[in-house]
Amino acid sequence: MAFTPRTPRVVAARRLQRRRDRDATGRFLAEGPQAVREALARPGVVTELFGTTTALDRYPELAATAARTDVPVSEVTDDAIAALTETVAPQGLVAVCRHVDVSLEQALAGAPRLVAVLAEIRDPGNAGTVLRTADAAGAGAVIFAGDAVDPYNGKCVRASAGSLFHVDVVRATDPVAVVDALRAAGLSIFATTGYGDSDLDDLTDYGRLVRPTAWLFGSEAHGLPEELTAAADTTVRVPLYGRAESLNLAAAAAVCLYASARAQR
Repeated sequence: MAFTPRTPRVVAARRLQRRRDRDATGRFLAEGPQAVREALARPGVVTELFGTTTALDRYPELAATAARTDVPVSEVTDDAIAALTETVAPQGLVAVCRHVDVSLEQALAGAPRLVAVLAEIRDPGNAGTVLRTADAAGAGAVIFAGDAVDPYNGKCVRASAGSLFHVDVVRATDPVAVVDALRAAGLSIFATTGYGDSDLDDLTDYGRLVRPTAWLFGSEAHGLPEELTAAADTTVRVPLYGRAESLNLAAAAAVCLYASARAQR
């Protein structure tokens, strides 16, 4: 019999929509076939898969992968999947996953050549999009620093489109300590701001993006904290050739990360 919204395991999973429960259990929800597929590709991450009859029939390979790796597959009603998701049109699959973040020391042990630091970024959609972009650009780590959004927030997980499971994700409380550690690991530290001293084109033209690089991105509302711009090696502005006042966070991050990716290749 399919689980309903009142089935205890569904009730327990639904609590993971709250940050305090995610933090307390070390679990979070990944919604939709793409996120579930990427989560299942990392051994030991998924602890349970919920799916409607329609979704399990549509994606039999995901149910088979889960079963093959001893992950319980639980059939649920449409009402139950609606309770477990935060989207208007759920795709019928939700995985309960273990947290995947690593320590800063672990991330740096892999000698990443490109790192994105999300400093005090509160918007989960923006954060998830930057995470996805960093993954696409070949970044080795994405660091959520200071009072940043929870990377396991449902909207952030959805916006990352599975990239949460591809790169080293780090949560760090002290952004300045993060910068110090990145510099000690040999990375150049570039802080993005509309009033940066250096132009991104100049950095590219003079070969300054060839070295291992960490980009610091701040929130759209408040930008980077002053102590971080002061701690960076260089403050950088993205040139605007038209009449737009500025780029949004995700677009600016994409331009900067891809500039580094191209230079390093």
